[in-house]
Amino acid sequence: MPIRLALKVDVDTDRGTREGVPNLVADCQAIEVTACFLFSLGPDQTGRAITRVLRPGFFKKVSRTSVVQIYGVRTLLNGTLLPAPHIGRRNTATMRAVRDAGFEVGIHCYNHYRWQDYVQTMSLAEVRDEFVAARAEFLRVFGFESRTAGAAGWQSNARSREVYDEANLLYASDARGGRPFFPRIEGKVFKTLEIPSTLPTFDELMGRPEYPDEKIVPHYLSLLREDRVNVFTIHAEIEGMGRRALFQQLLKACRERGVQFIRLDDYAKEVLANRAAIPERDQVQTEIDGRSGFVAAPAA
Repeated sequence: MPIRLALKVDVDTDRGTREGVPNLVADCQAIEVTACFLFSLGPDQTGRAITRVLRPGFFKKVSRTSVVQIYGVRTLLNGTLLPAPHIGRRNTATMRAVRDAGFEVGIHCYNHYRWQDYVQTMSLAEVRDEFVAARAEFLRVFGFESRTAGAAGWQSNARSREVYDEANLLYASDARGGRPFFPRIEGKVFKTLEIPSTLPTFDELMGRPEYPDEKIVPHYLSLLREDRVNVFTIHAEIEGMGRRALFQQLLKACRERGVQFIRLDDYAKEVLANRAAIPERDQVQTEIDGRSGFVAAPAA
């Protein structure tokens, strides 16, 4: 049985949409692989993320990953010293080009900074307003409702799952680790299928002494499993820009190994075809090696 891999592209910023997304489309087309692009659709307030300095591990990650080099000074000032550009309105043509090239498209968020940093303290009404705004902008850009979403920073809770169910999504990808499941939070089971990311991200490995660049591709190949679909979250700002050459090496190595790239929506339909076999699992917040803060994951 071939190794199967699904690529999920999180697009966080205006610059990542404008520069990183076309690069990733070109790289995927060059070796005929597919991916799901999840867009941030509202204001780019990346500069306000400086509030994360109080999180454990933040400075360590910043020093490892060369944040300024990857995102650029302009992006890191968006929403503070510089106005916050509206990603959807400024990049409509770029987003539509991804759809027109045959790639799956979906929602990452409306305001990345607001969701990642505040969704855990927002009320249901506030979470609903945020996601409804993303849905409306997605509909304006693409002309149809999104069937999927993947939360900024893997930040998910009962309130966000509630608004996903209201949107009648085919599936979501908010969590880290494990096989697809129906999330259970505070005793309530939600109907939107969750397909977690199973592989570490580039920025969780970059700059660590045990993972110099020459070992990253072999490390990823060693993690690929035959007994389940591997789900790899990449970022337009990293794999599509600052670490594009390394990502190209990984794509080539996967192709040479015979990895089969699949669409996430096709995988979701495959899983949902046997709904009775999908487990219900408690969703918790946990720490991930190489990442500061907590992310959603199925309970161990």
